[in-house]
Amino acid sequence: MKRIKIRSLPALCPIDYERDLNEEQREVVLHPGGPMLVIAGAGSGKTRTVTYRVARLVETGTPPSAIMLLTFTNRAAREMMQRVEGLTGGHLAGLWGGTFHHIGNIILRRHAGLLGYREDFTILDREDQRELLEDSMAELRLDEKSTPKGAVLAELLGYHKSTLIPFEELFHGRYHHLLDLAEEIERAFSIYETKKKRLNLMDFDDLLIQTLRLLREHQELREFYASRFLHLLVDEYQDTNILQAEFVDMVGYIHRNVMVVGDDAQSIYSFRGARLDNILGFPERYPDTRVFRLTTNYRSIPEILELANRSIEHNREQFRKELRAVLPSGQRPMVVKLQDGFEQCRFVASMILDMLDRGVPGGDIAVLYRSHYQSMEIQLELQRRGIGFEVRSGLRFFEQAHIKDILAYLRVLHNPYDELSWKRILKMLPGIGNVTAQRIWEFISAAVSPFDALNDAMRLLNRTASEGFRLFVSHLEGLLQRDYRNDPAGAISYILAHGYEDFLYSTYPDAESRYEDLQQLIRYADLYGKGRADVLSPEEGRLNLPYTPLERLLSDLTLERVSGEEPQQAEGVILSTIHQAKGLEWDRVFIIGLNEGRFPSRKSLSQGGLEEERRLFYVGCTRARKMLILCYTLTDNGYSVLEPSRFITELPVDVYEEVEIEYGY
Repeated sequence: MKRIKIRSLPALCPIDYERDLNEEQREVVLHPGGPMLVIAGAGSGKTRTVTYRVARLVETGTPPSAIMLLTFTNRAAREMMQRVEGLTGGHLAGLWGGTFHHIGNIILRRHAGLLGYREDFTILDREDQRELLEDSMAELRLDEKSTPKGAVLAELLGYHKSTLIPFEELFHGRYHHLLDLAEEIERAFSIYETKKKRLNLMDFDDLLIQTLRLLREHQELREFYASRFLHLLVDEYQDTNILQAEFVDMVGYIHRNVMVVGDDAQSIYSFRGARLDNILGFPERYPDTRVFRLTTNYRSIPEILELANRSIEHNREQFRKELRAVLPSGQRPMVVKLQDGFEQCRFVASMILDMLDRGVPGGDIAVLYRSHYQSMEIQLELQRRGIGFEVRSGLRFFEQAHIKDILAYLRVLHNPYDELSWKRILKMLPGIGNVTAQRIWEFISAAVSPFDALNDAMRLLNRTASEGFRLFVSHLEGLLQRDYRNDPAGAISYILAHGYEDFLYSTYPDAESRYEDLQQLIRYADLYGKGRADVLSPEEGRLNLPYTPLERLLSDLTLERVSGEEPQQAEGVILSTIHQAKGLEWDRVFIIGLNEGRFPSRKSLSQGGLEEERRLFYVGCTRARKMLILCYTLTDNGYSVLEPSRFITELPVDVYEEVEIEYGY
């Protein structure tokens, strides 16, 4: 008989909690049970605390199969599980760990039959979901040019499902640009849900929604899972939505050993459906909750934490705490007043060059901002200086689809024989794809001027496509009558107002952010029309080259894109929105654009979101380990006066150093 030897798991090794954890962390890890709310400040060792808590439960006899660990990314779950395995010697078989949707999928694979699905249902990926939504919309036989794309429909439907906000309220608020199609969109959603059920499909949102439906409608299942899991641990609880909080309450209601970990001061994702009330109201839902605070910060110097503490104390809705530093004292944060956006970019780039010259790796430096459009000028300046960078908040500014769309119009105005730009524009029109765009191009390029042949090209199109094409030609004729060569900003504004804005909102779920990008592009282009382009490239400006403003703009942008493709530094400076930067950290952090109406944003102020904006500022500041530099400008590139952000003016003057800029030659 053949024998196969299987290596046994090593015995559990005693964990030295006294050595490995600070006093605050030990209190959490060694607490016997019951409802627990852990307010984990930035850089306070939250992940360490959670993993040691799981290890402690296993060490004291809790079967891993009776533990559920909920996280917001599968990567976070894997990291925690690996750490726990290291602490316990691998004794984790059966532990349920992962995202809410991952856990929902496991449950549904066992019980979907109770909801009328087969257990072998298919999960739609984002692309398939968008396609099915577009198919559902197409069944209504609406005018194609007014129909929102699948990505927009998916974002709307997902937000409705994760917040439970009625469609009527959404159409009158967040999605007001779709109000005229509200009835048709709701009908399309109904068709979509019917199709999914018939085809045995679930989308990403269903993994949570259908799981909740299962537990609500079947008491025996609810009791089974609530009995099975003795301990429930939830990471980043401040980011949960109303459905995720309900799931936690359902699974934890029998044993009530529910430990939620998070930081209300870092709740910054309400636009995704995150609900601050979940963490603030946890002690009310669980009156016997024990509240713990992790306030020992291992990331930042004391001076940075002092500024962050003094900022967030202005918020009324919070669990108050004071972060305390472990690191030794260092340099006070700097507040820098700049004349305009161009001076701001030159200052930041100069400071970065100085840091790089002193041996600071580019990857240890970050430039953070409130909105992606604020990165345009800094990207251009870094490219000019040969400073390598990585954009974490999206594509590089001029590589984004909507920017390239607008530049295609400008290139056609400048060079009517630009085939690639013509095809890009044509394919934005309803009913025109690659084949039809090629036919139109071949027809108009044979004429003396492609512009003169557009009306005759109408005969190449069917009735559906010709309507949108006729409107496009009309708008283009209006644009050609303008002084676009000397007013590129006016040309962009015209393009935006005559068709492209509608295209933007029907195509992209983040249309508002993209609209802000285009407004920034208009402000940038306006410098060329008003003869101020020398502030962008002073050396060339002194040459007084005989270009029209449109030619100069397109030439500069083309050169910037080409020169930026091969950065000199192997490891680039990080450019990121603060939303994207949460959970990350760098030695040196710049926060730019700290002006009223920009950060905090005008929209947030009008919608009562000031406290979330301040939390966003707090998150940005606490990304810095050794140096924090806060920048604001006095003017909008010379056109309007700007005020410094209240997040600066409300700070005590002794928590920062005000810096004056001096130029040496």
